[in-house]
Amino acid sequence: MSLSQGVRVKVPASTANLGPGFDTLGMALSLYSWIEIKASEQTGFHLHGDQMGGLPTDKSNLIYKVAQMVFEEAGQSVPELEISMYSEIPLTRGLGSSASAIVGALAAANALIGSPLPDSKLFDMATNLEKHPDNVGASLFGGIITAVWDGAHADYMRIEPPADLGTLVVIPDFELATSKAREALPAQVSLADAVYNISRSSLMTAALCAGRLDLIRAAMQDRIHQPYRAPLVPGMSRILTEAPDQGALGIALSGAGPTMIAFVDRKDPRVEGQLSTYLMETMKSEGISAACYQLNPVAEGVQLMDDINNKSFLDMIRGEVTS
Repeated sequence: MSLSQGVRVKVPASTANLGPGFDTLGMALSLYSWIEIKASEQTGFHLHGDQMGGLPTDKSNLIYKVAQMVFEEAGQSVPELEISMYSEIPLTRGLGSSASAIVGALAAANALIGSPLPDSKLFDMATNLEKHPDNVGASLFGGIITAVWDGAHADYMRIEPPADLGTLVVIPDFELATSKAREALPAQVSLADAVYNISRSSLMTAALCAGRLDLIRAAMQDRIHQPYRAPLVPGMSRILTEAPDQGALGIALSGAGPTMIAFVDRKDPRVEGQLSTYLMETMKSEGISAACYQLNPVAEGVQLMDDINNKSFLDMIRGEVTS
């Protein structure tokens, strides 16, 4: 693949924590970003879609900076890039928009120069940028990820999503910066709360491995981040308590929020009607406008696309988004 030809990648969104697995559990979801990188005589940007407003269009752009990290790590120099991006992942809503951008930039830049860096190195680089491995691991490898990070290297296990597992997300119409959500957390937690989360995170991981959807309600409980973040999301405390009686297997804050994600059984008829209505009406009662979507766990992580010679970037996007 020549540098002038460029590369395109498709990257899934992600949800992190899954309730108790703070900074350790993540899952890829069926919302996507697409990134194209080409070598160029002069750096330029083509940012498409409602989610792209306000992003830098100079060399301070995250995609550009991450790509340069890859080239430097590989001992190559590609200083000028033409970068195109389209994303349907909402920014600062807890669905891994920054993680998808990082993973997409790493994968595209690596492919552009012949893929000298292994996925394990890309994972370490992505985790170092995000400072936690859950979102980036899910976007890179797909499926469900349980991972640890020691400050230099990330180890992970990938879990195939259970066949009947679906999700319903309610996305409030306001942004919540991850930095603000982290500021709400205490510096220390009690031993009792630590044990509470360790036990449920362990149960969640085992339940997902075994496809035991009946255990998710008990496993998807948390005491170390959600109680402290609840004041930042109107209606959250009520939803966490009541949604399992409205058709959810369990429900949690997605990443740092404000999106909440319900795990559901795809065969349960209450999902489209009762549960969706409950979530939207609860948000409305708090004076918050919101959107509700069914998203599926996706098994594939970042994908290299092979139609770069046949379709323009925008034509490719039109085919992907409407397919």
